[in-house]
Amino acid sequence: MADKTTKRIAYIDWLRGLACLVMFQTHCYDSWLGGSARDSGFFRLSQIGGTLPAPLFLFLAGVSFALVTDKLRQKGATPGEIARTTIRRGGEIFLLALLFRLQEFVLAVGYAPWTDLLRVDVLNIIGLSLILMGIVCGIVAAGGAVDLRQLRARTIAAAVACAAAIAALTPPLWTTWRPHWRAWWLESYVNGVHIFGTPQTWLFPMFPWSAFAFAGLAAGFLLLSDWPRRNAAAAMALAGAGGAGLIATGLWLDARPEQLYAVHDFWHTSPNFFLVRVGVLLVIVFGSYVWCRWGAGEWGFSPLIEMGKCSLLVYWVHMQFVYGGLSILHKRGEGIGRATMGLAVIFAAMTLLGAARNRFPGRKAEIVAFFRRTARA
Repeated sequence: MADKTTKRIAYIDWLRGLACLVMFQTHCYDSWLGGSARDSGFFRLSQIGGTLPAPLFLFLAGVSFALVTDKLRQKGATPGEIARTTIRRGGEIFLLALLFRLQEFVLAVGYAPWTDLLRVDVLNIIGLSLILMGIVCGIVAAGGAVDLRQLRARTIAAAVACAAAIAALTPPLWTTWRPHWRAWWLESYVNGVHIFGTPQTWLFPMFPWSAFAFAGLAAGFLLLSDWPRRNAAAAMALAGAGGAGLIATGLWLDARPEQLYAVHDFWHTSPNFFLVRVGVLLVIVFGSYVWCRWGAGEWGFSPLIEMGKCSLLVYWVHMQFVYGGLSILHKRGEGIGRATMGLAVIFAAMTLLGAARNRFPGRKAEIVAFFRRTARA
């Protein structure tokens, strides 16, 4: 069992690291490529790859939330204690997201409009999704002691219902049911309208993005159930097969002549596309498990696992050296070759940062004391 638990955590960290790597290439090429390189097929492919990290980060946030919640339940924590712990963590992430926007604004003073302070980014939605999942899990567990198996089943059902509801409400909330009566910065959390009058596909509003976190929550509790714990490989194979089934179902539903919504936008708001993307995530999760258990995922030093263990720090820092004032290359002024070299530098630097952070967790006092002793000597 200990071995299975290690593998499970390892492949989750590896997946976060993979999301970081794909995010790096998207951001680096978007920030640095200029001239004809921005019109190339290479650039378009890099940006298509950029559609993966956000849903993967949110999905894995849901899986990790399930791991933490189930562990607290096994330790005998009350529903109220679990809710407070998880909601507080979500609030911390949300406040960090606001602080990140403030930092970006200060560093770009004179260039960035003040409205950038209220832009809805993926970190904002991860924080709010954690808060929502904490509330839902608290409601599910309310009412006294319940067998852990039943509690997992209830939580899975609630998570699937929330994900389905968010996905189903996304098309009208982006079109016919838009909450125009709200201030733009509040509506932006619903549909990503920001200051532009219409929803922006490059932002990360609650609808549909938080649905990926609830999908991860359901998947996490499924994998924590008794049979998957005893049969991890078979459970992961079923998850991969289920993902393929979701992809086929989403494409089949979208091919039907009947459509439920007045405005149909498969690539941005359709619940059918949500099914496809969740299916893709499950297939990737299965591939990651296989790679970490039987492949080279954990052979010696793994850059992806190192970054995956501190993905928030890696996200925060790399943005300064890619998009920020500390950019290591000229923005919109490089060719594919130099931009690729810059990407390699970012990858190496973030791997080293992650490795350093992971080697000294919670040892700030010892590190400070060491440097003080060195200075006195």
